[in-house]
Amino acid sequence: MLPDRDELAEVLLDLGVPHQDIDEPVRLSRQVVGDPDALGFLEKSVADLVDGMGEIRGMVDIPQLPGASEALARFFPLYVCVAALPYVRAHHRERGIPEEISRRTLADIGRGVAWHRRWHGTGGLLSPRWLSLHLHGELYQLGRLQFQRDRVGHRTSDSLAAAGLAPGPGDPALGLHVPDFMGPLAPDACDRSLARARDFFARHYPEEPYTVATCDSWLLDPQLKRYLPEHSNIVRFQERFTISHVPEEPEDTTPVRFVFGTTDVPLDRLPRRTVLERAVVDHLRDGGHWYVGTGWFVL
Repeated sequence: MLPDRDELAEVLLDLGVPHQDIDEPVRLSRQVVGDPDALGFLEKSVADLVDGMGEIRGMVDIPQLPGASEALARFFPLYVCVAALPYVRAHHRERGIPEEISRRTLADIGRGVAWHRRWHGTGGLLSPRWLSLHLHGELYQLGRLQFQRDRVGHRTSDSLAAAGLAPGPGDPALGLHVPDFMGPLAPDACDRSLARARDFFARHYPEEPYTVATCDSWLLDPQLKRYLPEHSNIVRFQERFTISHVPEEPEDTTPVRFVFGTTDVPLDRLPRRTVLERAVVDHLRDGGHWYVGTGWFVL
């Protein structure tokens, strides 16, 4: 199920795994390949992950290896992802998806390794549950943005109905995501991604008519407009959407984590170099809260 050590290093490099985090998982892979119980658990984890390949299922957990050492536990989900690659690549080929899009989509695995080091200071794979979408043919990176094959939820459906639009609960919807380490969230880059998405899903998933895009993100907290200039990329991104829901429960750590890469540093020690950094910190220091908003727009 796992490639040998030399090939594993090359696979990790192709997935965008940072160079400093290649040696350790290659070395530790011997503990999986040489242990029949660990190898059997890996095979079962992969089978569960790729079951119903291409169906819209949503995120699923990638389990930890029972009894693994701390280091092996950090990297075991990465081995599951690597072992699942032949299955999702076969699905991509069946759908006629260009190799370039497949490669850039699956490079989000390397982004997850980079995020693990940024947040925890060690090698590993952050949020393997999120990557289950990529490895099941449900999410694709198309330029600056990522698009998830999804369904309209009840809150979005109510907002669409209030606007006189037809999509209802369970109808196809593209979930829009903003990956990190991809440069500015510039309006023209977003326009190009959206144009690619319209063509991509009509071509490769013609049985799923996507007429609406949705997003759940701290970037859709309406309070950001109080702090950011109207020409900022975030404000212009937010203005694409009709905000359908802002929850009562705050998620203060979410913007802190994404803007600063940590939630372990006290607010008064976080940098305030940019307008966004100052906005996130000052709002919380003044007793405010941040929320993850939900929005939609017609494709």
